[in-house]
Amino acid sequence: MSEESAPRAGGRVLFVDDEPQLLRAMRITLRARGYEVRTAVDGGHALTEAAAHPPDIVLLDLGLPDMDGIEVIHGLRGWTGVPIIVLSGRTAGQEKIASLDAGADDYITKPFSVEELLARMRAVARRAPAAETGPTADVGDYRVDFAAKAVTAQAEGGSAVHLTPTEWRLLEALVRNPGKLVSSRALVSQVWGPAYAADTSSLRLYINRLRRKLEPDPTRPRHLTTEPGMGYRYQP
Repeated sequence: MSEESAPRAGGRVLFVDDEPQLLRAMRITLRARGYEVRTAVDGGHALTEAAAHPPDIVLLDLGLPDMDGIEVIHGLRGWTGVPIIVLSGRTAGQEKIASLDAGADDYITKPFSVEELLARMRAVARRAPAAETGPTADVGDYRVDFAAKAVTAQAEGGSAVHLTPTEWRLLEALVRNPGKLVSSRALVSQVWGPAYAADTSSLRLYINRLRRKLEPDPTRPRHLTTEPGMGYRYQP
């Protein structure tokens, strides 16, 4: 059920889970870290709560008693871009991909460490405004200029990096979502079109091409990273 507001420091969190003990423990933990916490034990209440008290971040379990958590994601994404982190005991890759495709920003498998959760929360909080700011972004030693659709080395007199149109679309899809885990299907849909969303066979090839052009060590990428079986992430 909903909780009374605490002094806001870390932001407003809506925690959605049908496990009372977990709700109680996480409410205490997050409030101790300065977050204002509200809770919901099912999907319907979560959607009502989010509309009445818009959160800064949603922590969402998939296995809810009245509806699947993915339905909640769809419901939220109909009107808000609030960051959503799924917390679930479901470990199957297709569940993670379905959550990301529905609009979740990240996915953590239960059981999870509090420190990992807090780190992921900080990451999505940083990312929310960053995705809408500025005409440029940096990938390591390179500057990505969205307006000019160009990549150049940041060193004095830095040379331009030639990217094919497909490489550019893929890079843009990742860099415009800093820190966000983007599913392989979503990337293929954005780059090649929705009709090809199920065919991810070429994606790894193009990711590797980008790494060879932009990463200091393409075999150990720092900025264009892989989440095995799920997708890719741009790490600023």
